[in-house]
Amino acid sequence: MTTSSFFSSLARDPSSRARVGRLETAHGTVETPAFMPVGTRGTVKGLTPDTLSACGAGIILVNAFHLWLRPGIEAVRRAGGIGRMMGFEGPILSDSGGYQVLSLESRRKVTEEGVSFLSPYDGSRVFLSPELSVAHSEGLGVDIRMVLDDLAGAGAPPERIREAMERTHRWAKRALDAWDPDLTAPLFGIVQGGIDLTLREESARGLVALTGSRGQRFSGFGIGGLGVGESEEERLFVLDATVPNLPEDRPRYLMGVGYPADILAAVRRGVDLFDCVLPTRNARNGSYFTREGAIAIRNARHRDDDRPLDPDCSCATCRRHSRAYLHHLVRNDEMTGAILGTIHNVTFYQDLMREIRARIRSGTLAGIDWPCFNRKHAKGGIS
Repeated sequence: MTTSSFFSSLARDPSSRARVGRLETAHGTVETPAFMPVGTRGTVKGLTPDTLSACGAGIILVNAFHLWLRPGIEAVRRAGGIGRMMGFEGPILSDSGGYQVLSLESRRKVTEEGVSFLSPYDGSRVFLSPELSVAHSEGLGVDIRMVLDDLAGAGAPPERIREAMERTHRWAKRALDAWDPDLTAPLFGIVQGGIDLTLREESARGLVALTGSRGQRFSGFGIGGLGVGESEEERLFVLDATVPNLPEDRPRYLMGVGYPADILAAVRRGVDLFDCVLPTRNARNGSYFTREGAIAIRNARHRDDDRPLDPDCSCATCRRHSRAYLHHLVRNDEMTGAILGTIHNVTFYQDLMREIRARIRSGTLAGIDWPCFNRKHAKGGIS
């Protein structure tokens, strides 16, 4: 067992690097491996805070970039923090917005000082630096925050990928210097390097060795720049090169990934935290996750099907509603269909993580046999 004031590793799987851990935050305890529903603008789409808690979500993610632009950090601070503002009582992690900055490629300029860009909301020119990013996350009152990173696109040339990785490290040092771990929430560094394994190892080792002006080190580490078009094989090679170079007494967070099979593969390699828009976005499009694979509820085969989405699921949707009813709602673009589907998908992901943790504790992770963990069911299934 390894222990720090923030993270404790409690149990290990004998067949892999998988582990059960515990995060101790100002707003509660989280068992890992854990999946964070994405509440980019201070809301998980389709769910009220009470419903989100009923789905089993113990920690969620918000995006400091978007909340900085709207409604503004001071508005959130006056409300008592983003958790109080949105009515969610559990821990919250804030992403800094590196991916959003990348998506503004035609509207932004990256320099050593930071990023200047045109706001996607009103077109005004704004500027974001590593220090401002730390200040913004502090104003949001979150429990875990990420540094501002320079993210290169999936098809970027090697020289750009190295440039982004090295700039991410220089920005990480500035963020560490601006962060007071005795007064504010834990801060994570972000490993970059594309699919270049040498760069990934260099990035991981460099961030682990980095210290701030008061001797402070990162509380945990994100693994960024994945889930952006690389193959499954490339992603696993990156994890195999990265995770062994990260310390055992710090949590590891695979950013933006993914499908159940992707999560299980990363857990087996020692990853502790995950987030992805898939459960909520897919639900709004009528695609639902089950233990047997994905269901496309619009398909005509579900029109007269009185079964629940997943007979082993305890969510409110599966307890009360049939596939036929959901088919009807989604085919008619009813808002209730998106809500009920989101309740199911978010609950499914929480059940999935609960099963993984139980398997690690019992030493039976190697025998987990939900069909959805099969690669062929990663993006499809029973339809």
